[in-house]
Amino acid sequence: MHRLSTLVLAILCSGCTAAAQYRPWPEATLAQPTSMAVGFNQRSGSSYISPLTGQRRPGDNLEQQLISAIAGAQREVLVAVQELTLPALAEALIERHRAGVTVKLVLENAYSAPWSWQHPAGLEPHAQRRLRRLEKLGWPDAIALLESGGVPLLDDTADGSAGSGLMHHKFVVIDRQRVLTGSANFTSSGLHGDAGQTSSRGNVNHLLQLESPRLAKLFAEEFEQLWGDGPGGLRDSRFGLGKRSRSMQTVQLGEARIGVLFAPHRRHDHNHGLELIAKQLDQAKRSIDLALFVFSAQELADVLAAKHEQGVQIRVLVDPGFAHRSYSEWLDMHGLAMADHRCRIEAGNNPWPAPLQTLGTPRIPRGDKLHHKFAVIDNRKVIAGSFNWSPSAAHTNDETLLVIDSPTLASHFSREMDRLWQGAKVGISPRLHRKLIQSERRCGHTRQVNN
Repeated sequence: MHRLSTLVLAILCSGCTAAAQYRPWPEATLAQPTSMAVGFNQRSGSSYISPLTGQRRPGDNLEQQLISAIAGAQREVLVAVQELTLPALAEALIERHRAGVTVKLVLENAYSAPWSWQHPAGLEPHAQRRLRRLEKLGWPDAIALLESGGVPLLDDTADGSAGSGLMHHKFVVIDRQRVLTGSANFTSSGLHGDAGQTSSRGNVNHLLQLESPRLAKLFAEEFEQLWGDGPGGLRDSRFGLGKRSRSMQTVQLGEARIGVLFAPHRRHDHNHGLELIAKQLDQAKRSIDLALFVFSAQELADVLAAKHEQGVQIRVLVDPGFAHRSYSEWLDMHGLAMADHRCRIEAGNNPWPAPLQTLGTPRIPRGDKLHHKFAVIDNRKVIAGSFNWSPSAAHTNDETLLVIDSPTLASHFSREMDRLWQGAKVGISPRLHRKLIQSERRCGHTRQVNN
């Protein structure tokens, strides 16, 4: 408990060190909940020295929080993350492994091979772009370091598993006592920014730290299904729908009640994540705030429409790169429908008859994404985790979904929402207006896809 208290103090005081080019705006200090801490990598009230530029920049240093937690491990470190490219984090894992601590790492198969071994000619365009970004950083290859350091790792196609849509988890379990989890991949783009782009501060993300043996046990059980008996052993790793399906489990942590659900679930299984989110939204009495990377779940948009009609105050921000896609529920909430490349409207599309006025996209640095996946309900309940609000998250991907009832924690996420809301682009942008006109000219009368 002492280590977590020290880390909480470090988070709160991260903007209080020596003066440099960046000075954070004064910000009211918020209490951290009992045995919990949360950091935001673009928070305006704190700062740290960027490993990209060597200059002070706004935000909490989420990488250092991960490294500090790993460095304190005495027995075991379990890591399940979609992508890991930070060499300092890899070195922290290697150091613990060499010290005799059990270290295990699970990755998404698309990111489990050392990038320094790859050649652009053999890669898809998006993988080529990723390779160029990593080369531009000039940092050592984290996966190559881990392999040379002897840290055991596997991915979601290894050891006989059929894999999953995505191994999209983002969690670390320390000594079966502490869990670190949130929305961020362990990459420069996820935490700090992109090389050569001075405005970039990394995708907008958060990291939760939860000190609870009971909660850590649940995450360790999820990890054990992925790991089986490890690389080269029995063909017993289980990912995706091959895992044992579980309903939400709840843990009391101080004044907070934490529910955790691990995806995916089959579509007929009513324990799935979209059903859980819908139930939480339906309980809202006063307010709902959403900051989302992806929002493509029609059933959640329909629940929000009903709450809007009941007078619940709703604010929604969706990543600019996703909001204007034909299957985005952001369009539904604007009362709009836009055809896809086949000139079709998605099945079940339900544009709101009274568009939501408090709906927009955040102004974020060029090249960055709004990567949060959180909701704040009635200023007391937080929905968070790796879980995007999409059918894929619920039914194909390995995901973490948290429901935390804690007004103290909710105040931190509400402050982050307020920060993002300042300067957000609300309403229909000129770009979207042009896109709608182009769609209408190209498709004319569109037809809805059959269910």
